[in-house]
Amino acid sequence: MENNLKTMIQEIVEANDCTLYDVIWTQDGSMKILQVSILDKDGKMDLDTCAKVSNEISDKLDALDNIQYEYYLEVCSPGAERELRNDEEINAAIDSYIYVKFKDPKAGMDEVQGYLRKVNEADIVVEYVDKTRKKEITIEKDNIGLIRLSVKV
Repeated sequence: MENNLKTMIQEIVEANDCTLYDVIWTQDGSMKILQVSILDKDGKMDLDTCAKVSNEISDKLDALDNIQYEYYLEVCSPGAERELRNDEEINAAIDSYIYVKFKDPKAGMDEVQGYLRKVNEADIVVEYVDKTRKKEITIEKDNIGLIRLSVKV
């Protein structure tokens, strides 16, 4: 049922020229929540698109009527600081401002924020500012504990 649900949701999302980021079940107290995270093709999202996709998914779920418990449907953006979960998402983030947490310290640092400049099979290159100087650090993919988009303030 979970794969059928995800496939059905993905078809609706793609029909609206969006990308499915994630489908997860969460819970708030006793209320189960079906959370669907979507992105526009340019990696952004707007409220009108979320509402349209939500209505279409809701209509389809109501017609199928195969979820045996009460739940709440939430269609949303995965957020401005979403995790980059695979090579495809990392490659799409080239020239974006990112945050990287290292598994093992590198160059005396546990983490770095900066612009993702290069990606290859084994590592990534991040341009960051140390005091007032721009620097680059090469980080092996095996040493990445967490990589996500970041908002520069």
